[in-house]
Amino acid sequence: MDHGQLPAGVVLTRSTREFDAGTVPDGLRRAHRIGAGSWGLLRVTAGTLRFVWEDPGRGAVVLSTGDTLVIEPEVPHHAEPDDAARFLIEFHRHPEAVAGDGRSEKERMVAGDLYRADDPELHADALRARRLEADYNGSAPEDEDGRRSILQDLLGGVGEGTVIRPPFVCDYGAHIRIGARCFANFGLVALDVADITIGDDVQIGPNVQLLTPTHPIDPVLRRAGWEAAEPITIGDNVWLGGGVIVLPGVTIGDDTVVGAGSVVTRDLPDGVVAVGNPARVIRRVSEDAAPGD
Repeated sequence: MDHGQLPAGVVLTRSTREFDAGTVPDGLRRAHRIGAGSWGLLRVTAGTLRFVWEDPGRGAVVLSTGDTLVIEPEVPHHAEPDDAARFLIEFHRHPEAVAGDGRSEKERMVAGDLYRADDPELHADALRARRLEADYNGSAPEDEDGRRSILQDLLGGVGEGTVIRPPFVCDYGAHIRIGARCFANFGLVALDVADITIGDDVQIGPNVQLLTPTHPIDPVLRRAGWEAAEPITIGDNVWLGGGVIVLPGVTIGDDTVVGAGSVVTRDLPDGVVAVGNPARVIRRVSEDAAPGD
């Protein structure tokens, strides 16, 4: 059997080999072949594996934790070496690999692990946020003190002099910390399944989206309702133009400017101007500095 580029710990030979989803990236695919007269056994110790023969007549097999597959090609024993049966293996994490460790869904969520959002504790937290949002977004225009009080109840931290114009939408609020003297224009969406940390003196244009949630590529996991999140960090004195979208796991450095409509898919360093989808650095902020600055 041609082992090709199988991940560490996954070897198919004429003996049983074990597979653990934690040893390989989720959704990894590898193509292989097995020659005439060969066979192998593959045992799944954790996760899920989808095994597909190249021959469409043989279909696919999905293995879960504890399953064993006998890999035996439908190739005559007298066939030439090149007459090998080809197959594809897809490696996935599975709910069985992440459940049952005694943690609550909220604890799993906060840790950045796969979790189920249809949980009573998380539902209660989200409902509290919806009520506070409704009060905030429905407040009278002149009631600045009232909105400030609601923000202090809703968010994990809010600095002095910070203003967020309604409407404002978040998931839980408690995972958002925003520094002093910040301004967020109308329509900020901050989905704080993971932490969203915003520094001081940050300017946020209208309809900006800060999105921490992620969903599995694996359709089995996704259909089962599993999800996760990665934190977003925005440094001091950052300016996000209108309609900017910041994706999960991104950090934006101090003094950086992101042009309107950009989609930030990866970290941006301090002091740069970035634009586009995906956002790319086009110059240093210092190039715009006035003489003598």
